[in-house]
Amino acid sequence: MATLLLRLSLIATSLLFAGAAWAHDTWFEPLPAARPGEVRLALGTGNRFPRHEFTVGEASLREQGCRRAAAKAVPLRVTGETVQALTLAARPGGVGPVTCWAQQQPFEIEIAPATVEVYLKEVNASPDVRAAWAELQARGLPWRERYAKHARIELAGRHSSSDTATPTAMAMDVLMESGLQPLAAGDTVRFQVLRDGQPLPGLAVELQNDQSPLGFWKKTDAEGRVSFLVPIEGQWLLRGTDLRLSPSVPNTWDSRFVTLTFRVGPGVRASPQR
Repeated sequence: MATLLLRLSLIATSLLFAGAAWAHDTWFEPLPAARPGEVRLALGTGNRFPRHEFTVGEASLREQGCRRAAAKAVPLRVTGETVQALTLAARPGGVGPVTCWAQQQPFEIEIAPATVEVYLKEVNASPDVRAAWAELQARGLPWRERYAKHARIELAGRHSSSDTATPTAMAMDVLMESGLQPLAAGDTVRFQVLRDGQPLPGLAVELQNDQSPLGFWKKTDAEGRVSFLVPIEGQWLLRGTDLRLSPSVPNTWDSRFVTLTFRVGPGVRASPQR
């Protein structure tokens, strides 16, 4: 009976947030492992990292898995569910850094013009996107959108690693090009954003951390690359939304949200002077 009540509550919550969840990010949060060699993660959606506010439905997952370096991927299995997040686990085997990912199936939505402005500000939309929206408004057309969300997390091992990030099967992805070794405060981290496996230039991405509400914005270069200095330790999130008019459905937006979560350790302190 308790399980049934929880599921009914989750359904009600998903309906309540159906009109809002599209505009927020979905990301992984690392959780303590239940047994050696296991990876446990929470996958949820929120208005601002690092707080999950509502869960991701298991049925919505299209692509998901975990792997160590270039080894064979293993599936993520659902081990629990709350109103805030879906709990998943995997045993990728071996040693070294772990990459996990999840892509949701596309959803369609129509939103009010007043909400669109909040959305465009939240994703740092380009002038071209704003001009295209103004043209649709001038024709009396609403904002219709088909969106999909993509989440990735890098879990570094305890020791130095020479492993490099490789693409997943997701339609939008972020590679940590500077390597999968443990990071320390003060490091510069390089990323590359991919759409359908190809570099995505000119995308506005924001780097956020779990200690401050302030984020850092940059745009990817001609090769979809961008770099940031990470000044403090903690959990970090790189987020971006590729928003464009659909090439196949007239007057409809096609958006892809992507996030990459990773941890930064404390910086190396200088030895005390004697």
